[in-house]
Amino acid sequence: MAPYDKDKMRDDSPSDNVMRDSHMGLGRYLATRLPTLKPPMAKAPNPFKLLAMLNLQQWLFFLVAFFAWSWDAFDFFTVSLTVTQLSKEFDKKTTQITWGITLVLMFRSVGAVIFGIAADRYGRKWPFIVNNILFIILELGTGFCNTYEQFLACRALFGIAMGGLYGNAAATALEDCPEQARGIISGMLQQGYAFGYLLATVFARALVDTTSHGWRPLFWFGACPPVLIIIFRLCLPETKSYIERDAVRKANGNVAGTFVAEGRVAIKKHWLLLTYLVLLMAGFNFMSHGSQDLYPQMLENQFGFSKNAGTVTQVVANLGAMTGGTVIGYSSQIFGRRFSIIVMCIVGGVLLYPYGFTANKRIIAAAFFEQFCVQGAWGVIPIHLMELSPGSFRTFVVGTSYQLGNLVSSASSTIESTIGERFPLPPKGTTKRYQYGKVIAIFMACVYVYVIVLAFFGPEYRGRKFDVAHDEDLDDVTGHRGLTGAHRDGEKQRDSSDAEGNQKV
Repeated sequence: MAPYDKDKMRDDSPSDNVMRDSHMGLGRYLATRLPTLKPPMAKAPNPFKLLAMLNLQQWLFFLVAFFAWSWDAFDFFTVSLTVTQLSKEFDKKTTQITWGITLVLMFRSVGAVIFGIAADRYGRKWPFIVNNILFIILELGTGFCNTYEQFLACRALFGIAMGGLYGNAAATALEDCPEQARGIISGMLQQGYAFGYLLATVFARALVDTTSHGWRPLFWFGACPPVLIIIFRLCLPETKSYIERDAVRKANGNVAGTFVAEGRVAIKKHWLLLTYLVLLMAGFNFMSHGSQDLYPQMLENQFGFSKNAGTVTQVVANLGAMTGGTVIGYSSQIFGRRFSIIVMCIVGGVLLYPYGFTANKRIIAAAFFEQFCVQGAWGVIPIHLMELSPGSFRTFVVGTSYQLGNLVSSASSTIESTIGERFPLPPKGTTKRYQYGKVIAIFMACVYVYVIVLAFFGPEYRGRKFDVAHDEDLDDVTGHRGLTGAHRDGEKQRDSSDAEGNQKV
């Protein structure tokens, strides 16, 4: 490698935007929001060439992150898909069982903080493994619960484990990813959640109430794949980006002290950005929950769809979500992150009428394209958060901002249900009916406007470098002491890690 010249490397980097924004006055910053929204029309190879840029180790990092994120979603939806059976088992009302879902959402932020800090301090690998061990224990535990109190305790603890995975999965998949391929890989990673939901739906039909054990086999089965995911991760080394950063901390003489100092610098310099990320993720989580949570109820209660017809519509909507996330994630590499998000919000807003007011099976098309837009915007998020986050606390910031946003949006279904009571329909027998389509349209229109405003005024660091050579915060902590040698040590460790990874693979 050529001699390490940090200044020269940074001059030609898109990461210059980070420095310019941090030193820019408010008036000047606001004045740049419209000009910087112009699509850069960056040249990008076709998607297959982009995917071919990833080497074997980078693909394995992506796959282990994707499978873990998908199974995270599977485990979450096991309760949603067995509410009726759980109500009978514990002799509780449906609203009491759904506390098992609410507790997961509430405790996810705790997990994001704990595992995010652990992953940024000790590496991505072992916190990831501990996370999946907890999934095994808690899914098995839920399957063996005999009381309602035991059930709630298991789901609360599961929330901590679930909250810790997202940031680590994003860092594992994207840190070492080639810059040009980041957009499409980001979109593919995010749709692991939709894929996990589809798997949960399929296995719930296969395992729930098909044996004498009722709902329990679904949870027992949910504890099995994480064993394979753990073995998969054990066969892989640390990410190169983390190895390089760890070498700098060691070269500074005090690893723990350097890490704490990096935290102080990150909070001091980026507190406003961190606040922005939480607000942005609140909007995105309102977007997904607002468009999805009440939709099955709308199909059945308002439009009279059978359970089979409703399931088919939901499956098609999720296929639209997976398609949109991948396509728009790729497109954001060409048109920019903010521009892609805003366009998807505008198109999604236009589609709200057919999405909520088509009272026959043609609504399937509207569901596909509406979720294409919602999850298309979401497909940009993993890499957008990675690029905006301070390098030293990337896992913590990505995971915590996502989960705090999720916590804020956890009341989405309650808000929509409350609004729905103001728009009653003639009842069918003893069943009360409401215009949920109108409610979803009103709610989502407000959310889209909110996200558009935040995306418009927010920053964008598309193409930001993730290595220590472009980390201003780390420079502030180390004061340049030993950076050159640490960078070279990091290169050696990365090379040895590659060799180790190739041997294991």
